[in-house]
Amino acid sequence: MEATLEKSIELKLTAVQRLRTEIGKVIVGQQEVVDQLLICLLARGHALLEGVPGLGKTLLVKTLADGTELAFKRVQFTPDLMPGDILGTEILEEDHSTGKRFFKFQRGPIFTNILLADEINRTPPKTQAALLESMQETAVTVAGETMDLPKPYFVLATQNPIEQAGTYPLPEAQLDRFLLNIHIDYPQEAEEIAILRATTGSDGEQAQPCLDPTQLQEMQRLVRDIHISDDLYHYVARLVRATRPGAGGNSQLEAWIKWGAGPRAGQALLLAAKARAFLRRRLAVTRADIRALLLPVLRHRVLLSFHAQAEGVGMEQVLQELQKACPEPGRD
Repeated sequence: MEATLEKSIELKLTAVQRLRTEIGKVIVGQQEVVDQLLICLLARGHALLEGVPGLGKTLLVKTLADGTELAFKRVQFTPDLMPGDILGTEILEEDHSTGKRFFKFQRGPIFTNILLADEINRTPPKTQAALLESMQETAVTVAGETMDLPKPYFVLATQNPIEQAGTYPLPEAQLDRFLLNIHIDYPQEAEEIAILRATTGSDGEQAQPCLDPTQLQEMQRLVRDIHISDDLYHYVARLVRATRPGAGGNSQLEAWIKWGAGPRAGQALLLAAKARAFLRRRLAVTRADIRALLLPVLRHRVLLSFHAQAEGVGMEQVLQELQKACPEPGRD
């Protein structure tokens, strides 16, 4: 069984490496960010990308889509965007042969494989909520009829963390449906020079399709077969439960956290860890996989208290304390 799984992983990773190469033609550096996006694809999860303007969030998602044969749609979220602009609307049409009128549903951009929700926090909650059913059920309900979306289906959303005037913060229920919250930071100096060279010349590279939906879905099934030990199941449960007020055992966490993560956080952490192990040609999840993904999985699921904000305590410091409160398996 393990030999068969290992052989299957090796075969499928060839396509992933080609996809990395294609993305690298356009995106300079940002290897960890690219890794986390690939983890979302392999774990069937959605991603929320945060970063200041000009760091290439939109370009990264478009390049990822270009490197696959998945259908891609982009929606620019604005204050006047309505749910029908995303889901679609019913249009009154006339049959010219009979003269009869009837309603025909015109599908919106949500009917795709990859939906880029650009600046998702710039639209009101009513429109943001239009994505909730699609993110959870891979389906939408319009005029009482439920319609399945194409599979695989991903929402890759972007938002600017600094310009908050005129924005509508995402509700906790929607944040929880993003597998990872991916932060994009400024590039290193050498990377920035490479970006300037690549983007100010006459010729520009473009990623070529190298991964089809069938291949991706086969990889997603393989990811589910990656092994996790009982110790790590218990460890992840302890980590998630320790974020909840009233869990006891750590007064510092109690003071810093106003609202903790739910069971979906543990599911996200385990699935993302499986995908990371897959990308590294391993048949089992390790403690390193859990450590690497703890921040992007929990930072949008844990609400810090006023006390923590007043002291300037960030999620990184909270998670360091969390790891102290929950020692890794095999360590004292």
